[in-house]
Amino acid sequence: MLELCRFADIPDGGARGFAVEGPGFAQRIIVARRGGAVYGYVNSCPHVPSRLDFATGEFLDAGGHFLQCQGHGAYFRFEDGVCIEGPCEGKALRPAPIRVERGSVWLERSGVALVDEISKVLSDLG
Repeated sequence: MLELCRFADIPDGGARGFAVEGPGFAQRIIVARRGGAVYGYVNSCPHVPSRLDFATGEFLDAGGHFLQCQGHGAYFRFEDGVCIEGPCEGKALRPAPIRVERGSVWLERSGVALVDEISKVLSDLG
């Protein structure tokens, strides 16, 4: 498992992005928080495979209620990643296996490390 950050580092109603890489694997991940729950998703819009934040680190709509694709204007629920409005309505972000343990948010994948920017082709989390 890889520690992404402390739970307290993600504000309630907020989201952060992470890049992870290891042998044969590279992925961008979004971690969103509502209250005591966190949700992990691959940072790739199901409409057209591009990152939701366009390198700005901004994942939320103006009201802070939904994750939003900055390129396509699609809105996704925190709780399940389902698009509720936009060109991919009804589709969902791909989940990333995360959990909270000992006050930290962990990616349930071994052999990877946090990087500033991935250098490899994006991989599935499978």
